[in-house]
Amino acid sequence: MRIVIVGCGKIGQSILKSLLRENHEIVAVDIDPDVISAISGNYDVMGICGAGTHFKTLSDAMVKNAELFIATTGSDELNMLSCFLAKRMGAKHTVARIRGQEYSAENIQFLKRQLELSMVINPEQLTAQTIFNILKFPSAVRSETFTRRRFEMAELSVKPGSALDGVSLSELRQRYSAAFLVCAVLRGEKAYIPGGSFVLEAGDKLGLLAAPEDMQKLLRGMGILQKSAKHVMILGGSRIAQYLAEDLIRGENSVKIIEKNEERCAELCGELPDNVLVICGDGSDKELLIEEGLDRADAFVSLTGIDEENLLVSYCALGRKVPKVIAKISQDSYSDVGGRLGIDCVVSPTHITADLLVQYARALENSLGSSVETLYSLMNGNVEALEFDVSDDFACAGVAIKELRLKSGVLLAGIIRGYKTIIPGGDDVILPRDRVIVIAAGQKLCDLSDVIA
Repeated sequence: MRIVIVGCGKIGQSILKSLLRENHEIVAVDIDPDVISAISGNYDVMGICGAGTHFKTLSDAMVKNAELFIATTGSDELNMLSCFLAKRMGAKHTVARIRGQEYSAENIQFLKRQLELSMVINPEQLTAQTIFNILKFPSAVRSETFTRRRFEMAELSVKPGSALDGVSLSELRQRYSAAFLVCAVLRGEKAYIPGGSFVLEAGDKLGLLAAPEDMQKLLRGMGILQKSAKHVMILGGSRIAQYLAEDLIRGENSVKIIEKNEERCAELCGELPDNVLVICGDGSDKELLIEEGLDRADAFVSLTGIDEENLLVSYCALGRKVPKVIAKISQDSYSDVGGRLGIDCVVSPTHITADLLVQYARALENSLGSSVETLYSLMNGNVEALEFDVSDDFACAGVAIKELRLKSGVLLAGIIRGYKTIIPGGDDVILPRDRVIVIAAGQKLCDLSDVIA
């Protein structure tokens, strides 16, 4: 699929790398010649230096042949104009990054209609929502949902001496009555789709799939269910922090933001509800954090613009026994550093946004009887969890799962049939209009038919 990306900052380059791994034909456009030179030298893409609002630039990028046009410059207005022009020149689908808080949900819907935008992305809002989901379910490193919360996927770390350490998956099934599935395990850099004889070890990351009521029951039985975070301390007054604070306050949590820039503190005080406490001070000062109640916090979220500061201050919070610690990073190289420091919950706005665009591109590609409704990249990008909507002409409808010859590294993990959730066994079948959850390691799936060898 031919994809044009205008604006190659951190977000744009992350999207570019993710879509290149999907074997798409990419054209990168940026106004900075040094950026284009670096991208052309590092990646197998066509690079064009120019403004995404100029006719010649768009013509050189052959947007008339583009199936997908993505504008991710630092300017909302330029992104919208670029998409509008690309659509008029023949691009089939357009995606604009719009992050200004002056653009309400109502405004966004109006702009989508008038500019014929296929999608609007706001990386800061997406990141805040991801963190909010984790804070609602703090036992997990990550928490995702499928089809109106019919299934939950929790990514957990196996702690030394915990109920999971040294236990085989078949033993886990015997111990706990809840319907669940351990559908993926990351050990070091290797991802497994495990069988019943697989034995969990301390340090493993595992993906656990269950209906919400079974998930709570299961984690309670394992002794690892934490209460949701009610008292949250946020370091850094970024847009992500503002979105997150708004979500938390609506959930009746108490929120404290520490920001060292006086002007930004004044803005936050004017824009956030009165019950969000904004402290002007240097959050890298350990004594200030303790004085402001770090030891009493249920969760600490570090959202400054400096990865090193986020990781080091989060490490300090872990040392003070804060139950849930989350650090934001922008550079891929720091993911491993977080793990070595014991910070198992690290979020990346670039990865979150790139995952969404990969999901959208996969949905555009499918044509074989199902469509990608949801895609999550798990286990540091080594595993994907996909939700497919099964259409009436799916070739394997009604065939028992035990009779399907599945590809290696693929697991049919869940079926959603109306209001019913099914952890499938060999005798279960897939029917038209089902939603099917598939776990894949080392496989690119665009369609449910791709699971068949």
